[in-house]
Amino acid sequence: MPKLIIDTIEIDVPAGTLILEAARSAGIMIPHFCYHPALGNAGACRVCAVKVLEGPVKGIQMSCMTPVQEGMVVSTTDADAVAMRRHVIEWLMLNHPHDCPVCDEGGECLLQDYTVAAGHGIRRYRGKKRTHSNQYLGDHIQHEMNRCIQCYRCVRFYQDYAGGVDLGVMGRAAMVYFGRFAEGRLESPFAGNLPDICPTGVYTDKTARFRARYWDYDMAPSVCPHCSLGCTTIPAARYRELLKIMARRNDAVNGWFLCDRGRFADHGVNSAERPRTPLVDGREASWEEALDVLAARIGQFCEAHGPGSLAVVGSSRLAQEGNLQAALLAELLEVGALCFFVDRGEAAAAATAVSVLSRDTVVSMAEVAHADCIAIVECDLLEQGPMMLLAARQAWRSGAKIYLVGDDCPQEQMESVSVATTRVPTLADLDFAPYKNPVVICAASGCGEDGFALAGRTGANLVFLLPGPNAFGAALLARDHRAVSLAEAVGSGNIKGILAFEADIAEELLTGVSLLAVADRLPTAAVKNSQVFLPTTAWVEMDGTFINNEGRAQRFRKVMNPGLPIKGLDPALHPPRLHRKAVPGGEPRPAWRIIADLAERLGAERTVEPLSERWEMLRNLDPEGEGQRIFTTPSPS
Repeated sequence: MPKLIIDTIEIDVPAGTLILEAARSAGIMIPHFCYHPALGNAGACRVCAVKVLEGPVKGIQMSCMTPVQEGMVVSTTDADAVAMRRHVIEWLMLNHPHDCPVCDEGGECLLQDYTVAAGHGIRRYRGKKRTHSNQYLGDHIQHEMNRCIQCYRCVRFYQDYAGGVDLGVMGRAAMVYFGRFAEGRLESPFAGNLPDICPTGVYTDKTARFRARYWDYDMAPSVCPHCSLGCTTIPAARYRELLKIMARRNDAVNGWFLCDRGRFADHGVNSAERPRTPLVDGREASWEEALDVLAARIGQFCEAHGPGSLAVVGSSRLAQEGNLQAALLAELLEVGALCFFVDRGEAAAAATAVSVLSRDTVVSMAEVAHADCIAIVECDLLEQGPMMLLAARQAWRSGAKIYLVGDDCPQEQMESVSVATTRVPTLADLDFAPYKNPVVICAASGCGEDGFALAGRTGANLVFLLPGPNAFGAALLARDHRAVSLAEAVGSGNIKGILAFEADIAEELLTGVSLLAVADRLPTAAVKNSQVFLPTTAWVEMDGTFINNEGRAQRFRKVMNPGLPIKGLDPALHPPRLHRKAVPGGEPRPAWRIIADLAERLGAERTVEPLSERWEMLRNLDPEGEGQRIFTTPSPS
């Protein structure tokens, strides 16, 4: 590996490493705008200048464009390099509107940071500023073109990385313009990354516009709950209101980016329709009363019908802690059915996926991006895992062949990221022998057991898209506890009572049920029909664990306290302005805590920590790390 000296620090790095990257590895930060680790270098902004004192090349060089070479001596503090960077910053600021006080990027703006760091405090330019007209880019992205410094990051991400075609660069010289030919909603399913990728405030998130500065947010590492891929995120909240969600870098999963569904979907956290108060027979009740009533009714039900007529139902959107407590509650009551899935097909598919996947066959999204052949079988990635679609595009950009297999694999998904594909009728029509790193991607709910078996025989690595953020964890527990689907349990005719925890149960499955108790945060059909309802926290209001489609367990941290938002509600729904100790609407509790409290009333010991015994190792997972793959129930420590 080449050895070089940067600011008197001797380092050795792999051949081909850029000076900018080498400096960063030594803890030396060189200013830069156009360079981004996921996009590579462009040499557009010229603010990363350094001076090479010794080596094959000498003098002022752009550190994002110059690979390291043996014997180089580089200075980032040389007077010429400092002057160069200072002048570039001044050029970039000539036409800038200086609107930091009203810019949502304020406090997290690289231009702001580098301008202050370069020592600028007085504006020398007195000429007329260049101005642009902004465009309407949809309900999620605000466009402020006058703040642009022509770093080209937005176009390089949108067109090159994400395959979008409706946003680009126009004009020439000093009149370069980044936008659409005609204003309108951005079409790419990954357009929401523009605010994250832009180093200034040209693209900002409309969902949190003028609501808070960066330092005002409550933030914590989290995991997206909208599909099974487990993309890592940073939710930002203020005053008990979830304002926006940003991507969090995880090189083993989603890299730097996030799909628009994970970023902008209606999470239901702030919704006025969200049920927030315990209910007993439709009337509001305290937690103590609701739990006492439920415990009494469970006792009465078991006396009348026997515990074999009762079903305990967890779900694939319930955190692993809640599903573990649901299993313990089912064991305590000796119920007739323990369920983690409602639908028979989803339960069977998730169980098969768990049995097929192993460390030798499973791949992450990061590994999919390096495949040389990808077969997408009977699934729509835009609906079932959008970030997997972005990973497939990166593989295609590197020369991978992409196949669409089956009739339920729409062409539109690949057209949304501008990827050329070949369609084949069945997986058996493909020959993976010529490829070194083939990958088969299929939806667990549509692949079927024959499809799973065929995918396993191809010798390709496997990706199964599962129904929910914790479907893999639920399937592991279902296998250990011999759980069945709720549809199968109800179909047997024995189930007359249901205890459901964040489970989406169709109304037809509730027919003939004499006891229905539901804990949830969404206004589902089961909630509306329940006799006892207990409100649960959202994932941003608790600590928890999701296990994604590849068996990767990831911890997420509490971002905000539950409660009615101070702003953003209909005035009629706003809590009265009274002095009180309790937070208005702050009744929701984590599902695992609700189950543990109920179990205690039914004779179990007090539960302090939901992750115990075999699952205790999950407690030590770093929420900011890459997570840990789990393919079987952990062994006792």
